Amino acid sequence: MTTLSRALLAMAAALTPLTATAPAHATVGCTSSVPYVSGQGGYDTYRVPATVATGTGTLLAFAEGRHDSADDTGDIDVVLRRSTDGGCTWGPLQVVAAGHGDTRGNPAPVVDPRTGDVVLLTSGNSGAVSEAEIMRGEVTPEQSRRVFVQRSRDDGRHFTRPRDITAQVKPRGWRWYATGPGHAVTLTRGRWAGRLVVPADHSVAPPAGSPDTGQETKYYGAHALYSDDGGRHWRLGFVDDSHDGVTHPNESTAAQLPDGRLYFSARDQNGTSPGNRLDSHSSDGGRTLDRPYRVQPTLADVPMVEGSVLQLPGRRAPLLFSAPSVPTARRAMAIWRSTDGGATFTKALTLSERRAAYSDLVQVDRETVGVLYETGTTGPYDTIEFRRLDLSRSGPS
Repeated sequence: MTTLSRALLAMAAALTPLTATAPAHATVGCTSSVPYVSGQGGYDTYRVPATVATGTGTLLAFAEGRHDSADDTGDIDVVLRRSTDGGCTWGPLQVVAAGHGDTRGNPAPVVDPRTGDVVLLTSGNSGAVSEAEIMRGEVTPEQSRRVFVQRSRDDGRHFTRPRDITAQVKPRGWRWYATGPGHAVTLTRGRWAGRLVVPADHSVAPPAGSPDTGQETKYYGAHALYSDDGGRHWRLGFVDDSHDGVTHPNESTAAQLPDGRLYFSARDQNGTSPGNRLDSHSSDGGRTLDRPYRVQPTLADVPMVEGSVLQLPGRRAPLLFSAPSVPTARRAMAIWRSTDGGATFTKALTLSERRAAYSDLVQVDRETVGVLYETGTTGPYDTIEFRRLDLSRSGPS
C-alpha cells in the first residue's frame, strides 16, 4: 500500500470534523476557509463551485453568483476568487462571465499543460427562461442553452471574453446543455496526452409522434467534449443516448486513472435503478465509452446531487470521490476512496454532519487535497467552504 493510500485510511481518525462554528484559519497549515458567503458581495446566493490549481500553485475557486435568489435561472454571473497560500486566504471577488440579466454558469476549468493557460468552459441561457421550458422546446435557439470558452494567460488574474462554441459541440435536436460542473480533465499520459476533456450533460427532443414533452428525465444524457489544441477548437466525444427510463446520467465529473483510462461519474436524475450514482470508463480519451453508464452500488449513500472525482498521483494511489453521504438529503459531505479504478469505493471520512450539496476536489500540493463545497446550517447553500485534507498524516508502514 502506498503512503498516499495509508494517508487516506488515516484521515478519518486524523482530521476533526468541522462544526457549525468552526473558524476559518488564515495561517499556513490552515484547516478551512470560506471564500463565498451567500448574501455578501452583491449576490443573494453562491452556488456550483469549481476549483483548479494553476501551474504556479495558485488556487482558483469559481462559483455561480446568483443576484436575486437561489434559483437556477435569472441574472447569474460566473465569479472567481484566487488564493496564493493553498486556500487559506482569498483575493477579491472577480466577475469572469457576467450574465447582464441572463444566466451564466456551470464552470468547468482546466489547465492547458502546453501553455499553462487556464481554460474555462461555461454554459448559459436567457435569464427569462427556465430549464423546464428549454427541455420542452418552448424557447428560441438564442434563448436556449449555449456553450462558451474563455482563457487566462496570467494565472487567473484576467480572462478573455466568452467565445461561443455551441455550433461545435451541441447537435441539432439537443435542448438542455450543461458543462460539468466542476473541474475538467487534462490527459497526462497515453496516446492522447495533452487533450482537454470536459464532462457534460444534455437533453434531447422526444421522438416524432411521442406524447412526451421532453421535460421527462429519461431524455437526459451525459456526454463529453474535448480539445486537442489547448481549447481553441472543440469536438463532441462520447454521447450517452440510451434514454431507457432506467438510468438518466446528468451532471458529470471525470478523472484519468494511472492506466490512462478515463473514469466518468454521473448523477442519476430520477432513474428507476436503485441508487443515485452512475459510472463508466473510456479507453480512447473520451471519444467513446467502454460500456454504457450503470449504477455504482458502493456509492449507495449518495443522494441525487453533483459529485467530484480526483485521481491522486502515483501508480497505485487512490481515486477520490466527494459528495453528501445521506441518501435522502443533501448533508454530511464525505470523501470516498477507490483503489481499483472506480470499480468499488469505500468511505474514508465525513467532513461534517452539516447540510451540504455540490463539491469539487483539487490537488493543492503533494501533501494536501482540497474540497470546495456548498454547506451551511440553515441550508446547504449558506456558504461555499474550502476544506484542506492533509495526506501526510499516516501511521507507520
